[in-house]
Amino acid sequence: QVPLVESGGGSVQAGGSLKLSCIVTGYTFCVGWFRQAPGKEREGVAIIDNAGNPNYTTSVKGRFTISKDNAKNTLYLQMNNLKPEDTAMYYCAALVGGGNWVCDMHCSGGACYANIPMGVRYNRWGQGTQVTVSS
Repeated sequence: QVPLVESGGGSVQAGGSLKLSCIVTGYTFCVGWFRQAPGKEREGVAIIDNAGNPNYTTSVKGRFTISKDNAKNTLYLQMNNLKPEDTAMYYCAALVGGGNWVCDMHCSGGACYANIPMGVRYNRWGQGTQVTVSS
């Protein structure tokens, strides 16, 4: 399968903004953004399902907005009011296939799950784009 391709990372000062983009081709059920800071577990940031329903981790609510443009096969993450603790490598991820359930974004033991009870993992990943926020 064609890998996902992220872009838009960079370095900004606290309070600044960045917009990440990810080209996602093919049918996907859950798509979203994850991040991993040095020495920390990967964590879900924001996901969106086929119906356009978003979900955010608590620490980014009100600051980040996930969206997708199906005509352009592109997923976005608008990040405003960035904080130093947002510094991380950001990854685009997608689940090919899926079902009639709410998308999860929980990561544990090196895996990130789109459906925790069923053990369904995100199965397409990008290489990541670095976001660095200085104070």
